[in-house]
Amino acid sequence: MTPAGRFAPSPSGELHVGNLRTAILAWLFARSTGRDFLLRVEDLDRARAGAEAEQLRDLAAIGVTWDGAVVRQTDRGAVYDDAIRRLTDAGLTYECFCTRREIQEAPSAPHAPQGAYPGTCRNLGPAELDYKRSTRPAAVRLRSEVTAYTVQDVLQGEFTGVVDDFVLRRNDGVTAYNLAVVVDDAAQGIDQVVRGDDLLPSTPRQAYLASLLDIPVPEYAHVPLVVNSDGARLAKRDGAVTLADLARGGVTVANVRDHILHSLGLPAGNLAEALAVFQPGTLPRGPWVWDGIGPSHTATPGLP
Repeated sequence: MTPAGRFAPSPSGELHVGNLRTAILAWLFARSTGRDFLLRVEDLDRARAGAEAEQLRDLAAIGVTWDGAVVRQTDRGAVYDDAIRRLTDAGLTYECFCTRREIQEAPSAPHAPQGAYPGTCRNLGPAELDYKRSTRPAAVRLRSEVTAYTVQDVLQGEFTGVVDDFVLRRNDGVTAYNLAVVVDDAAQGIDQVVRGDDLLPSTPRQAYLASLLDIPVPEYAHVPLVVNSDGARLAKRDGAVTLADLARGGVTVANVRDHILHSLGLPAGNLAEALAVFQPGTLPRGPWVWDGIGPSHTATPGLP
């Protein structure tokens, strides 16, 4: 397969300016390195009717192009089941019956990293398993053999994070994100992952899981988020932050695209012009504070 980068939104609603900025960055990283650029809809958990079509429309509107067909996670259950089966056959999974409240209230295991699953169900005997199976469905957890793992990131450098016995399949039968994303990236030939830096803490878990499945770990680049004036991650509740909302205020798609490019230190215009001068090393390293955009705004270099 041709090496590739990707953008993988959850179809829970329209993409906002922060999502679009990350999509543009992922596109620039992939195209500047000769990779294909793929789209995957991560619809295992949160999906709103019509949201996928809206997201694809907005990506195309700002100039993000992709190769091949869009992949949807809900079509890939058998692939996830096979990965979990392989891990189980290797003795690397176990059933977990804990509720969220029980996990929150349980004492941490000795020497376990803060926030790690305490291992309550890790060593249940046959009688305990039989009883718990009669009380509620089980989730499937990884039987991790490490407590931390280190990854390399193009923008963040070396990062070491917690690896605990994380969930592979929830007790409602839905495959967990940490497993699905690893399996999907490998199956699609994705060897470059560009996404928001809020996902950096989960990356060591994914890289470790990839190593257990004999999957190459991709190149990571976790990019700064777009935040509101309070420093919180941008969201729909922050007002006009989607292309549709901004259009109702007289802001064109070109205005939004150029505003995003300006925030990255890149020239206004179609994405091909930005691609011609794109260099990851010159990207801003801090979050971009979104303060809105007016209908007459032009992205003049040197001005906010």
